[in-house]
Amino acid sequence: TILVVDEAILALAGHSFESPIKSFYKPNAAGVSDLSSRDYVLLANPEFNRADGREKPHPRGMGRKSKIGKRTKVYTFDDALVPAATALASDEPLAEAVAQRGKTTVRHRFDALALFAGSIPTDETGQAQVSVSMPDSLTRYRIVAYAVSSPNQFGLAESTITVRQPLMVRPSPPRFLNFGDKAHFPVVIQNLTDKDLSTHVALDVRNLKITGPAGHVVTVPAKDRIEVLFAIDTVSPGKAAYQVVTAAGPHSDAQTGQFPVWTPATTEAFATYGVIDSGHSVHQLKLPTDIIGQYGGLKVSTSSTALQELTDAFIYLVNYRFSCSEQIASRILSIAAMKDVLGAFNTDTLPSADTLAVTMATNFKWLASRQAADGGIPFWRPGGRTWPFLTVHVAHAVAMAQTKGYQVPSTLRKKLLRYLSRIDAHMPSQYKAQTRQVIKSYALYVLHLLGRNTVADSDMLITSIGLDKLPLTSLGFLLPILSRDDATASQRKRIVNYLYGKLSETAGRANFVSSTSDSDYLTLHSKRRLDAILLNALIASEPTSDAIPKLVRGLLSQRTRGRWGNTQENVFVLLALDRYFQAYEKSGPNFVAKVWVGDGLAGKHTFNTRSAVTENVAVPMDYLHRLSGVQPITLTKKGTGRLYYRLALNYAPKNLSLGPVNHGFVVSRRYEPMDHPDDVRLANDGTWRIKAGSRVRVRLSMFAKSRRYHVALVDPLPGGLETTNLALDGQSKSQQHESSIERIHGGWRRTWYAHQNLRDERVEAFTSMLWAGGYEYTYVARATTPGQFIAAPPKAEEMYNPETYGRGQTDRVIIE
Repeated sequence: TILVVDEAILALAGHSFESPIKSFYKPNAAGVSDLSSRDYVLLANPEFNRADGREKPHPRGMGRKSKIGKRTKVYTFDDALVPAATALASDEPLAEAVAQRGKTTVRHRFDALALFAGSIPTDETGQAQVSVSMPDSLTRYRIVAYAVSSPNQFGLAESTITVRQPLMVRPSPPRFLNFGDKAHFPVVIQNLTDKDLSTHVALDVRNLKITGPAGHVVTVPAKDRIEVLFAIDTVSPGKAAYQVVTAAGPHSDAQTGQFPVWTPATTEAFATYGVIDSGHSVHQLKLPTDIIGQYGGLKVSTSSTALQELTDAFIYLVNYRFSCSEQIASRILSIAAMKDVLGAFNTDTLPSADTLAVTMATNFKWLASRQAADGGIPFWRPGGRTWPFLTVHVAHAVAMAQTKGYQVPSTLRKKLLRYLSRIDAHMPSQYKAQTRQVIKSYALYVLHLLGRNTVADSDMLITSIGLDKLPLTSLGFLLPILSRDDATASQRKRIVNYLYGKLSETAGRANFVSSTSDSDYLTLHSKRRLDAILLNALIASEPTSDAIPKLVRGLLSQRTRGRWGNTQENVFVLLALDRYFQAYEKSGPNFVAKVWVGDGLAGKHTFNTRSAVTENVAVPMDYLHRLSGVQPITLTKKGTGRLYYRLALNYAPKNLSLGPVNHGFVVSRRYEPMDHPDDVRLANDGTWRIKAGSRVRVRLSMFAKSRRYHVALVDPLPGGLETTNLALDGQSKSQQHESSIERIHGGWRRTWYAHQNLRDERVEAFTSMLWAGGYEYTYVARATTPGQFIAAPPKAEEMYNPETYGRGQTDRVIIE
């Protein structure tokens, strides 16, 4: 086995390769311990010398090793080997710099793992050869070879290889930028020759604007390096690409890469849906004032299927920003359920079908890695507390994916089946009766989907507890099980009649009336999810019920920006409405749809076959901006069939600042210096000014006046800061979070959060239950990129009740 790995990755991970002998021949404990009686010896006063004049004896030999005296190695963040002096830029035109390139190879492949050859046989002389295509990184690689021959012969050897060039260019782009940022793009040029080099360097960009010279001529001293700064602005959200080239006589180098430009925090998105049976529909569009012309626009989506109504819910689930086990399972459920009709969600905000298939495999690996030995699933990390309802929900995702032909890890499925079969034993004793009943019912429903016969158990559960004592959610899970068995017809009839008694109806809409309790967070209950579960149950057992279309209209009327409140609501509504649309859409279409913006025809599409495909017309904001006054958006249909449409408008105000908001949380943020008091200061105009290269402690404060459930605290970073991951070697342990992530009030000395993520663009902390009081969270970042940046507000929210939230204010950060 041969590995070729970037040394930098090994150093950060603190990884070393040990001899395989240790794996097969582990040392046995001697089973012997030392005991010293020295601690019990009564010593004379050490201030008295011996009578014979000899020196006092020095203790040695039998003393015990004190744990307190154990040394702790402290790592520090070293400065650059050579101070990077900013080069004096000349006004040399870009053309001359590009002309110096010649046939320069552009480096773009920077894989940390150059080679992994799992099994290479040797020849008769005991030698083996393997070819390696080295990546484009200019670095040192560790070559590691493991050898085994016969059951008791093992070997390990290591070597290194360094990849470098006489002239090297090392761009240091920011990990990301926010729309509206202005940065200085650092480029380091290194000269390994014995002579000073007059060097041309040029920068080319896409989706960025170079506001200064795009090319420079600098002198790089022999065996030295210098830094050149290029001033850049963002153009629009999306991917920004760059290419840097440098040349000096016969020597040249070039490198390309990309990084994201995130949308503004003030982005607004609105969507409205409609249906045309005949004729036309007109909507009046009036753009807000003072908006950014380069961002957003109008998108008109037309389809012959009502599945198009679910577009925003599907986008929300697939692109949801957090990744707890429930959210991963809900994403799997939505993708699997919609596999056959993905064409209904034709939008550029969704990955391709092939990418979604890879996403499914990756998500299953995440869930399998978190699964406990008993089959239970925690919310976040392996080894965390497992949740019965969450485990059943993951099993639901497995059942749906398996039905749609996706590959499911066999171990994950087997453990889940075993867990669900003994679900009663896994529920904590403090769970209330109704919580246990919901989880038990959901488990029976999922076992039913996985092919188990759970009719008798379901009937027994209803009979033993009684209809009036079972939660409505339980009945929603049990009714579809009984709908497949004629022997339970009378029981089904009683359940349906009981549900009708809990229905609140108007002329056009309906919803079920239910109560709430403090234990709802254990099953992620919400009223909209209940309506979706019971809608699905009625479609399965009473497909001709007059309540079904009313429930559908009731659910569709409760959308905000085209979707529902949280991942649980969206996934169960998606499952129910998908089943409804598939069951009740019968007639095939034959019509032509046209879209008019003002007086101009924007698009035309023909629908003449039954299909889930959605057609889009995109009108960019800069075009809309040129239109004056209120503009009509007209949709027409000519022919037979029903036209479903969606109008979506995205825009961002020119003022990118947001003020603090308190809807259940009070959140604030401060930047503090770590190395020198002058490294971070708050200017009179409210701008934070940070010294480039300095370390910054970011302190978040959060207050909740009452108990909250499933809380996410998120702090977006400004583009010029990078978080310091203390789990990596090379980071000073003095930067530890100072137990800062502790409760401020109440005297507790434990961390309040259950999981945290340090991402490129944001930091996240999560907890399933947050008691009333004040909390702090701190992390360490380093100012890496000079410029002027926007830091979106920190935000706290209940993930399954997102209307309970709070945010701080937008900050302006200057790194200089």
